[in-house]
Amino acid sequence: MAEKIRVGIVGATVTPGGSGWGANAHVPALQALPDYELKAICTAHEDTAKASAEEFGAALAFHDMSEMVAHPEVDLIAVVVRVPKHKELVTAAIEAKKPVCCEWPLGAHLAEASEMADAANAAGLPSLVGLQAQSAPAVMYARDIIANGDIGEVVSVNARVIVNAIPVRGDGRIWQGIRKNGANPMTIPGGHAIDALCHMLGEFTEISARVTTRIGMWKHAVTGDDFPVDAPDTVTAVGVLEGGAEVSYQVASVPQNASGTRMEIYGHKGTLVLTSNSVNIGPSQLQQAVGDAEMTEAVPPNSYRLIPTEMAAGPGRNVAQAYARFAAAMRSGSSNAPDFGDAVRRHALIDAMERSHESGQVIKLT
Repeated sequence: MAEKIRVGIVGATVTPGGSGWGANAHVPALQALPDYELKAICTAHEDTAKASAEEFGAALAFHDMSEMVAHPEVDLIAVVVRVPKHKELVTAAIEAKKPVCCEWPLGAHLAEASEMADAANAAGLPSLVGLQAQSAPAVMYARDIIANGDIGEVVSVNARVIVNAIPVRGDGRIWQGIRKNGANPMTIPGGHAIDALCHMLGEFTEISARVTTRIGMWKHAVTGDDFPVDAPDTVTAVGVLEGGAEVSYQVASVPQNASGTRMEIYGHKGTLVLTSNSVNIGPSQLQQAVGDAEMTEAVPPNSYRLIPTEMAAGPGRNVAQAYARFAAAMRSGSSNAPDFGDAVRRHALIDAMERSHESGQVIKLT
């Protein structure tokens, strides 16, 4: 491998019509980190590939994924496209024996995610999934505060994720209203938040949930046509963590005035409260209290910041934190960054919530 990890991104484009996550998060993240070089861009068309590569300073431009994954100067493939295309593109990278970073959700459902994780493991390849909320300094610091026993045994957790519904959408986002596509409030803002919760506190041993669609019609921003929606936008769940703590968890996509993410963690000796407009994008704020004392801000020490101090604020920061953690996997094969196995665990938890709603039963998790 070269001195820098040379990355080829599929999905970063300067043209309108997409979500912009590759261009707005992954590109600045990679450009900020000394361990990485943005080497190649792959888009669906030759003209956009060349324009995007020029804009982002990438030496190589491709409009054929098979050519990029086979190129000897590309060490890592980053898949940053719509969820229904993940499996095809991730599989192409694995078959070319290239490590893969794939955005979250890894698959449109649990079975797809499991297939990709199994393939990466069978090939012996490092993987990274875009669950970057757990790499936020406030989340990593909270995890250590809890592990160190500073708030004592955790007994109760209250987590809620309230986001704006955005019922008027163009082509770049309206596909998310279709349940089978796998990208919705339950999996994206909810998935990032519950992953951060589990990263701090451990996995669920059981969960019971209601999963519903409360806003069942969107409107196309260009045509004005009504667009029926069946993707889940509201989740109400209760569960138990490995350590015995009881959890109440809510996701709601509301017409207006969304309040963001708030996690309240109550221990025998103290309390932690994590708040953010969007825990995966950040920034997140952490407050702590011991006993009956007032809540005060708990600022993560500088050691939790893994990115250059001069990196501009924006969605790339937590993504850069995740890439920084993943660099160790590329160099030595060991890493504490979220991989495809972690993605499968999160998909399994989401699947358990859906099965609980369908059956009306508490779902046990192992």
